[in-house]
Amino acid sequence: MHLERDELVVALRRAGVEDVSASTLDRALYSSDASLYRVVPRVVARPRDTDELVAVHAVAREARVPVTMRGAGTSIAGNAVGPGIVVDTAKHLTRVLDLDPEAGTATVQPGVVHARLQRRVAAYGLRFGPDPSTHTRCTVGGMIGNNACGSRALGYGRTADNVEGLRVLLGDGRVLDTGDGLPALDTLVEGHLGHVRTTFGRFPRQVSGYALEHLLPENGRRLDRFLVGSEGTLATVLEATVRLVPDPAVTALVLLGYPSMVEAADAVPGILGVPHLAACEGLDQRIVDVVRAAGRPVPDLPRGSGWLFVEVTGDSATEVQARTAGVAAAAGALAHRVVEDPAEQAALWRIREDGAGLAARSLDRPAYSGWEDAAVPPDRLGAWLRDFDGLLREHGLDGVPYGHFGDGCVHVRIDFAFDDGAARFRAFLTDAATALRTHGGSLSGEHGDGRARSELLPLMYDAESLRLFGAVKAVCDPDGLLNPGVLVDPAPVAADLRPARPVRDHRPTLRLLHDGGSLGAAAHRCTGVGKCLADNAPAGGVMCPSYAATRDEKDSTRGRARVLQEALDGALVDGLADPAVGEALDLCLACKGCARDCPTGVDMATYKAEALQARYAGHRRPRSHYALGALPRWARLSSPVAPVLNALMRFGPTARLAKSAAGIDQHRDLPRLASMTLRRASRRHHGDAIRMSAPAADVPDVWLWADTFTDHLAPSAGLAAMQVLEAAGLRVRVIDEHACCALTWITTGQLSAARRVVARTVDVLHPYVTSGAPIVGLEPSCLATLRSDLVELSADPRAAEIAAATRTLAEVLSGIEGWEPPDLTGLEVVAQPHCHHASVLGWEADAALLARAGATVTRVGGCCGLAGSFGMEKGHYDVSVAIAGHALLPAVRAAGPGAVVLADGLSCRVQLDDLADVSAMHLAELLTSRLQA
Repeated sequence: MHLERDELVVALRRAGVEDVSASTLDRALYSSDASLYRVVPRVVARPRDTDELVAVHAVAREARVPVTMRGAGTSIAGNAVGPGIVVDTAKHLTRVLDLDPEAGTATVQPGVVHARLQRRVAAYGLRFGPDPSTHTRCTVGGMIGNNACGSRALGYGRTADNVEGLRVLLGDGRVLDTGDGLPALDTLVEGHLGHVRTTFGRFPRQVSGYALEHLLPENGRRLDRFLVGSEGTLATVLEATVRLVPDPAVTALVLLGYPSMVEAADAVPGILGVPHLAACEGLDQRIVDVVRAAGRPVPDLPRGSGWLFVEVTGDSATEVQARTAGVAAAAGALAHRVVEDPAEQAALWRIREDGAGLAARSLDRPAYSGWEDAAVPPDRLGAWLRDFDGLLREHGLDGVPYGHFGDGCVHVRIDFAFDDGAARFRAFLTDAATALRTHGGSLSGEHGDGRARSELLPLMYDAESLRLFGAVKAVCDPDGLLNPGVLVDPAPVAADLRPARPVRDHRPTLRLLHDGGSLGAAAHRCTGVGKCLADNAPAGGVMCPSYAATRDEKDSTRGRARVLQEALDGALVDGLADPAVGEALDLCLACKGCARDCPTGVDMATYKAEALQARYAGHRRPRSHYALGALPRWARLSSPVAPVLNALMRFGPTARLAKSAAGIDQHRDLPRLASMTLRRASRRHHGDAIRMSAPAADVPDVWLWADTFTDHLAPSAGLAAMQVLEAAGLRVRVIDEHACCALTWITTGQLSAARRVVARTVDVLHPYVTSGAPIVGLEPSCLATLRSDLVELSADPRAAEIAAATRTLAEVLSGIEGWEPPDLTGLEVVAQPHCHHASVLGWEADAALLARAGATVTRVGGCCGLAGSFGMEKGHYDVSVAIAGHALLPAVRAAGPGAVVLADGLSCRVQLDDLADVSAMHLAELLTSRLQA
């Protein structure tokens, strides 16, 4: 029975599956995973319970439609894309069904995120052993599908080693508990015992193909462990019972430096002789260089260009110290360092976990997955890396190796070029698979074969093994509807490649400095690794606020990037004006969180501005764009009559009318204009004004920039900054001329207008820069715009000079020799760094200043939810409140009664006042209050 897309949706809903869609937006979102492959599904289903999951398969069997299961969509082998029904388990099937600490087991639904399970069991001193680098978003079902391992498989084993039982749905509709076994499979293996014993399970990271060794009688005929790693081609997991193990009492990390990754690989066999190693990971210097280039701190690493991270565990510090000494003695490294501080260990592991994204940007041209996780026995690792490096050079390619060196598993991103279609890509994969065979290796060491390697399996396995794979498939999925194109009857490795698609010509208004001026190249920075889907953002992280509130793929940075990619080089979304693009970008707060937190540096705020510019070119815009997008103009024009306007806006009918006309949500209060601007107050304070339109001898130590928000809405922060800077011994003057950063025009996609505003601002501010005194900005969003967007809007070299001359208040104060901050000892501070402060400017100077002053600081991650005009606009209020409720409001409510809430961003202060009746302070106001105390 053939059903069209809409008919398939109707059939699924009739079967009780409510959350199902065939929309252009959803099909675009789920057309890719973290691999190079793009396969547009007919329908996306998000079952709410196990019965609905079974119903999806029943409809699929009746309609003869393939089914592909998807966890977090972080597959790098193309295991999670398919042409039929793509089933997302991460939205609803997220329950921990049973937890038995005494037995050391947990039973979960397939969509449970690994990190969420870890948090649940940590209270009992337990952990689920395997921990992939995507542990903050990967699902247990996805881990079972790919036999995920992660960095600590050396100590805890693979997912297959940690599964105690499965309840599954076979392709033919049978539901069974794996403890009951599957006699047809047992019979199949019984007929090939010698071959299975000598061919499969030769070393732990032999993940390619089907793991038939688990069905051997001496291995207990473990059907559950056999199904692990079958990539959704044989059965669908309905429930999984997994083994929990005690968390180690003491952990230390030994950092070992080597001249190159090859020498690091040579050292692995010797290191593996030391007992109780949890991890032995390799990291290339070029990955670390990407982190440093992004301005992010990197803990000290020993001398070398390649490193091993060796984690040692034990029951006591003495025991661990003895083992770390054993590692150092066996390592033969250039230098080593032992890290015992948990926070520093976490920072180092974060770099390793971001390896896939960082490696993609570590070469002169973008690097890709495709040949990603081949594995060899560890004693062959050095030899394999030498051969592999020669193979890369032979094909004119480069790659950055890293990964699970202790297990012989190497991850690598390679700078494939697709200008010839995929001929060179296919040639390299074929040669690499052939070379790997001479080392006794496995095409996949943990991610599965997927579309990237299944066609290459005949280069690894003989004909008898391949016939066994086909026979297994026939037993479990006789109609071939489960994840077709993978493992058995594979799709060609060069079919459906995203990078091989032509990119539509789009000339961006912004200068996309890091992507050759191409919005398409910029959107393709997203590799799909999904850090934006993290179940819990890392401390101080921002990305991605709206996804944290909605848990909807379209509201993640990855989801938005996928839709933009489809708009620019796909056939599904019709250009940037397509409604799917508008829907995907609607809840983007333009917070810039992804620009810093995404390992590949996706800057969705910039892409959104470009998309809005293209969408509304020559067309009528939303009312909020004309009102809030031109806020600096209206604030300047309204300033002379500010008291009258404020009085009118306190009158309910007038306020409602004004909000309706401006596209502002009725739940919001309109901001009150200052009766006296900062510039005017400064003139009164000093009795004159200095302008730099002509050379002046009377140059201060610091220029204070009166941005629109500080000047017209929060001059008290500016006056406080003047006071604290003067108390520090500096002569301060406010820049008396109007100079707007154009932020509100940029965020609403009015880039042509923004360019005109910025051109005038460059003319105004540059003379102040040439005076030699730094320019201090107080509103983080405006200052961040000067530092980043200014140079993207203007090619004028003076723009770069202005960006380099700007400083935050904390940066200036911290640079004053001999200056000591006011004493904040005993003060509890809940700090909400503005998104742009955390993501563009960096909040490190502020954190150091507060620590130096003696304050106890709780730094809130995420976003306040207002984000300039976003939370003010009609239709965004509920999401804005939900974002505030994710981290900010709980932190404020948990604070003690004497705590100070610190928020430099005006939007953060407005949100706190609106939703929690909390009066937050700017850093300048906090410091000034203690000067007066």
